[in-house]
Amino acid sequence: MSGNKVAIKNKRVKFEYELLDKYTAGLQLTGTEIKSIRQSKASIAEGYCTFEKGELYIYNMHIAPYDKAGHENHEEKRKRKLLLQKKELKKLEKKLQNQGLTIVPTLLFISESGFAKLNIALAKGKKLHDKRDTIKDRDVKKQIERTLKS
Repeated sequence: MSGNKVAIKNKRVKFEYELLDKYTAGLQLTGTEIKSIRQSKASIAEGYCTFEKGELYIYNMHIAPYDKAGHENHEEKRKRKLLLQKKELKKLEKKLQNQGLTIVPTLLFISESGFAKLNIALAKGKKLHDKRDTIKDRDVKKQIERTLKS
């Protein structure tokens, strides 16, 4: 399994949100979903997490249909249950009561034991001026690296 390195990132999350707490959750998947993830045919860019009856679910996570599945394929954007410990779920649900906080997926990967895992983060949305600061900081870092290389 060590040869199969799958790491599907949500690149926009650091630009759009300020990340506060990070967690690693398991995913409850069907057989064809895990096969598509192992082929890196998934996207978490539009995904978001919400609580439903004390359980945490991810919505809008796209997993492409497995091409060799035939008629037993899965829905592409169905809600999927996230597997966390009860104390982590209660802690997250309590923190989510604050205004302006959300749970966003940051990284989808296959663990060493072969299970699909999802890194999620409790995040606060950035304002427009915060996004401008992020762009400015990134440009300053690039400029410093260029001057050091010269």
